Parts: sequence; structure tokens; C-alpha cells
Amino acid sequence: MVMRCKTTWLGLMAFVAASVATAAALTLEGAITQGALVLGRTDSGARVVFDDRPVRVSDQGVFLIGFGRDAGGHAGLLISYPDGTETKRLLAVAKRDYRIQSIDAVPPRKVEPTPSDQQRIREEAQLVQQARRRDDSRPDFLSGFMWPVRGRISGVYGSQRILNGVARSPHYGIDIAASEGTAVVAPADGVVTLAHEDMFFSGGTLILDHGHGLSSSFLHLRRILVRLGQTVKQGETIAEVGASGRATGAHLDWRVNLFAKRLDPALVIEAIPARREATPLEPQ
Repeated sequence: MVMRCKTTWLGLMAFVAASVATAAALTLEGAITQGALVLGRTDSGARVVFDDRPVRVSDQGVFLIGFGRDAGGHAGLLISYPDGTETKRLLAVAKRDYRIQSIDAVPPRKVEPTPSDQQRIREEAQLVQQARRRDDSRPDFLSGFMWPVRGRISGVYGSQRILNGVARSPHYGIDIAASEGTAVVAPADGVVTLAHEDMFFSGGTLILDHGHGLSSSFLHLRRILVRLGQTVKQGETIAEVGASGRATGAHLDWRVNLFAKRLDPALVIEAIPARREATPLEPQ
């Protein structure tokens, strides 16, 4: 009887130790809030499910999860380890307040596109969606993120724009005002998955894929200096600021997506800052 109790006690202690070790095999870097990107680290070979969807995990146990602009109050995270144990987390997602921005004197055709324009818009949207569906195993995002251009922040993520008095969908990027021709650099390592000289809304449009479904989009460009399929490094010049598409002045609209989920670039920089050897461009 004594031996049985001792065995039970030892088994309980082993279970507790295993639970502590399992819990320590998960770290999350980044804010748990609307619009945020979170970098996760776990055991090599672990499987990750976030909000009931499988997530790519690198050979080193690195994975990404994100929260949209209007993400709900909670999100479920499940880690299944090679030894059969699991870690479950219910993440409380902080709510944010967003700005309302009014812009007048926008050409009516840009606010209410014609039927022929609508067809063009749909075709261009498909190109963008295709680029953002890419799911490469390259963990280029581990280079960290820096600002792609220096300038005044003229528009923020999540704000809703009112164009000529008509409320439109929220803004999903950060607008950085800069003179036409100002160099735009790659905020992180990546591969060019879209290089379009003139889209209806976004004008000159460039998309870089950073791996694991994370991508950066650069809108309203004057000139694109890289080609489709090209590999670029953080800090490399990739384009020039412009005022093409639906723009009232020269600026860069920088957007970050985790597949179809739209993230706040400022929070992406906070979650995965540039390496020490990089020299980030800070916005004014």
C-alpha cells in the first residue's frame, strides 16, 4: 500500500513536471490586440491550430498568428507536441479605437467607379488576392521589420475615410507622406509576388511575400524598381513614392497582410523589430 502511494506520488510529480516543460515550450511575442501580428515559438515538430485553422510552423518551431481590425474578444490557440501533449490558450484580444478621416475633392469617378471600371477593379483584386494567398516556408520575416520610407504619418491603420461626404471601408494601411521619387526600401526580406504599374485604386502596386503568408503591399508608387519573382533584402530600394491611383498627394500607403487578414504595420514592427545591424527609417 505504501509502495502504491509512493508510485502514485511519483507519477503525479512526473505529470506536473511534464506540464511545466510543455508550458515553457510556447512563447508569444507581440501585442494581443486588434490589428496585431504575434510571433510564436514552440517545439520543432509541433502542430499549431489558431481559431480552428492549422498554422504553418517552421523547422525551428516558429509560427505567426494575427488579429484583424475588428477581431472578436477572444481567440483559441492549440499547440500539439510530438510527445502527444497539448497546450491550449484562450487569448483575450484587446479592442482599439479608430480615427475617422474626411477627404474632399476626390474625382467622382474614383469614388463611384463606372461599370467598366468595376470589371477592371475585380480583375485587379483577384491579382492581389492571389499574391496574398501564397504560403511559402521561407521565414524571411525573421529579418525583422523597418519603416519602408521616412516621412510624416498622414493616415493610420483602422481609420475610416469619408470621401466627398460618403463613408467608405476602413483604411488598412499606414500612409507616409513623402515627395514623389523618394526611395521606398524593403521593410524585411522577401520575394516580389506582384508588380503592377497602374491599378485603378492603388496605382503603382508592389507586393512582397515574407513567408508563412505574411506580405507587404506598397501602393500609389511612381516607379517600381524590382521584377516579379525577384528576391530582395531588407533595406534594398524597391520603388519610388508617387501619387498614382486614388491619391490626393504623394505618399506611400504601406499595408501588411497575414493571408487575407489585414494587420497594422506599426504593430508588425513592434512584434518583429529589425535586427540590430539594420538601420530602421523612422517616420517623422
